[in-house]
Amino acid sequence: MGAKKENAKEKKKISLTSKIFIALIVGAVTGMVLHYLVPDGNIKNDVIVEGVLYVLGQGFIRLMKMLVVPLVFCSLVCGSMAIGDTKKLGNVGGKTLAFYLVTTAVAVAVALGIGTLLRPGIGLDMSKIQVNASDIETMESASLAQTILNIIPDNPFKALANGEMLQVIVFALVVGVILAKLGERAEVVANFISQFNDIMMEMTMMVMSLAPIGVFSLIARTFANIGFSAFIPLAKYMIAVLIALAIQCFGVYQILLKVFTGLNPVRFIKKFFPVMAFAFSTATSNATIPLSIDTLHKKMGVSKKISSFTIPLGATINMDGTSIMQGVAVMFAAQAFGIHLTPMDYVTVIGTATLASIGTAGIPSVGLVTLTMVFNSVGLPVEAIGIIMGIDRILDMARTAVNITGDAVCTTIVACQNGAVDKEVFNKAE
Repeated sequence: MGAKKENAKEKKKISLTSKIFIALIVGAVTGMVLHYLVPDGNIKNDVIVEGVLYVLGQGFIRLMKMLVVPLVFCSLVCGSMAIGDTKKLGNVGGKTLAFYLVTTAVAVAVALGIGTLLRPGIGLDMSKIQVNASDIETMESASLAQTILNIIPDNPFKALANGEMLQVIVFALVVGVILAKLGERAEVVANFISQFNDIMMEMTMMVMSLAPIGVFSLIARTFANIGFSAFIPLAKYMIAVLIALAIQCFGVYQILLKVFTGLNPVRFIKKFFPVMAFAFSTATSNATIPLSIDTLHKKMGVSKKISSFTIPLGATINMDGTSIMQGVAVMFAAQAFGIHLTPMDYVTVIGTATLASIGTAGIPSVGLVTLTMVFNSVGLPVEAIGIIMGIDRILDMARTAVNITGDAVCTTIVACQNGAVDKEVFNKAE
């Protein structure tokens, strides 16, 4: 009798992912109510929106960021140590990089195609839209040579302190390979990092228990500030970006998953959707790393040996959603300002956006910074970025969800090809 009661309690208990999704919807509704029904004033603006909601939302983001660097470092060291064989590591790394670069190039091509079909910049009344030129002037974009050099840390401790993820990844991989090579001679260090990784995973679960509060606050503040009115002049641009994101997320990725693994894409989406919702609300790929690794392992049977290597790498260099925004933004700017782009310009945009994604950090709105590099490559006016800045937050949320889905699909494919997916777990109904 007691056992039956316990089982009933367990069934009634709402899972964390469900709580996150509920918080997302309730937050959006609350934000809309605040924007349209509550009059402006100190209580609404300073106390609720920029006080309570801002502190809770940003507090949660900071907690997630606090975890990211030590977690990524330990995960990657343990992952590369577990793979052990440098040939196998090179094989996994090569496949992962190839997947990320190819899908990014496809993403830009999809975006340019949608931009050509929907023509979001045509008929736009430029006088109605405020251009924040001053904001653009402060943006800097790194050159290609600098992007490549930035991969190598000149001071690994500085990279760890500043959260330079690409540099942290390189250093962690080197340490992991050496520990695997030394074996028993470095057993103490290997055990220490492995145990510290367990500590970080446990801390992640503690922080994740606060996720519904963080998600609610972030979403409520976003909608309270934006409302719907800001979207109307740029509705076509938004629709174009969202269609391209949907094609990439639910079309390209799922076809690749089916072709290379034979796994059910619908089941994949269903199991991974809560992580996508979480990424949407936080708008940061880095903060989603722990949840992605955990979900892939528990719900899809993907080995942590693979995911602890590919997910942090993907959060840093695989920015398909960002590349899509850049592709559509190029078409939008060219059409709005009446600039004709040649087929060679399109090739340049695909190449530049793909390479720019490598140097893009997994933090909110950073895609706007690398967009200057893409615009400059084909001679488009950078002022156009100011036009889309006002609504970028909501699109940033959507493209982050696509970014992390791409990382998860790549991880599943690479793991499957290395016999590191428990298909029973994957096929198990929730």
